[in-house]
Amino acid sequence: MPLLDVENLRTYFHTRNGIVRAVDGVSFSVEKGETLGIVGESGSGKSVCVYSLLGLIPSPPGRIESGAAHFDGSDLLRCTPEELRAVRGKRISMIFQDPMTALNPYMTIGDQVTEPLRVHEGCPKMEARTRAIEMLQSVGIVDGAERLRDYPHQFSGGMRQRVMIAMALIGGPELLIADEPTTALDVTVQAQILDLINNLQQSLGMAVILITHDLGVIASTCDRVLVMYAGRFLESATVHDLFQTPRHPYTEALMASRPSAHAKGETLYTIPGLPPDLSTEIAGCPFAERCRHAVDGCRECELTLEDVAPGHQSACLRVQAGEL
Repeated sequence: MPLLDVENLRTYFHTRNGIVRAVDGVSFSVEKGETLGIVGESGSGKSVCVYSLLGLIPSPPGRIESGAAHFDGSDLLRCTPEELRAVRGKRISMIFQDPMTALNPYMTIGDQVTEPLRVHEGCPKMEARTRAIEMLQSVGIVDGAERLRDYPHQFSGGMRQRVMIAMALIGGPELLIADEPTTALDVTVQAQILDLINNLQQSLGMAVILITHDLGVIASTCDRVLVMYAGRFLESATVHDLFQTPRHPYTEALMASRPSAHAKGETLYTIPGLPPDLSTEIAGCPFAERCRHAVDGCRECELTLEDVAPGHQSACLRVQAGEL
C-alpha cells in the first residue's frame, strides 16, 4: 500500500480574469522510502500540487475542486485544520523554495528549529534545545550551540537552506516534500544539499517528493519521475527509462534544452512558443501548439496517461498509437 496516494486532484484559482486551472486532474502515489521527482517548466503547477495536499493554498482565490489524497488511511484534502496541523510538520514536512524568505527574520534560529518539537511533542525547552543542536550538527552546522541565538540574516544562503532542512527533519517525518531545495544556491552548495537530503533519507527511512525544473538534479537523486506541464502529468517513468527512452515530445524538448546536450559554441535549443493560458479550458494535449509532432487529433482527444512500456506511461496520443 502506498504511503501517499493522490487521485484526480484539481486545484483552481478563481480570479477576476477567470478560473486558472493550476492543477487539472493529476493522480500519483509515493511508496515508503521512495524518491519521486516532479519536473517541469516554471508555472506548470508543481508547487501548487503539493501545497494543496498540506492545506497551504490561499483561499480565496484558491480552491480544491476535486480529488483525494490518502495518507495512512486519512484523506488530507478532507481533514479539518486541526487534523492537518497534527500531520503537517510532524509526519509530512516541507522544505520551501526560497531559504532567503522562508525563515522568520524576527525569530532566532533556535526558536524556529525547536518549534516543531514544542508544537507536536510538547518537548521541554532544554530537551528541544539539545535535539536542535544535534540536528543542526547532522546537517553540517558544526557550531550549532552558538548559532541557535543567531537570526536568519546572519546566515548565508546555503546555511539557511541547511536550517530549513533541520526544521523539516527534526520531527522525524515519514514524507519530506522538497520544493526546489537548491534554488539560488551555487553548484557546489547544491551538491552538498542534495547529498545531505539523500543521506538523511537513508538514515530515517523516509520518502521524498523532490520538485525541480533541473533534469540534472532529477537524474542524480530520484527513483521515479513525473513530467508536468500546464497543470497535468504528461509522462511517468523510472529515472533510467525516462532518460534512455523519453516517450513524450515535451520530455524530449526539455532534454534537448539542457546546455550539456550541446557542443561548445553551439546555439542552445529553446522550446518554441509559450505555455498555454491556464485561464482558458484546454481541449486535448496542452503541449500540442508547441509540438512538432502534433496532428489534429492531439487537439481534440481526452488527455490520459496510458502504459506504453512496463512501468512507463505517456499522455501522447501518437506515442500511445505507436506512431512515435
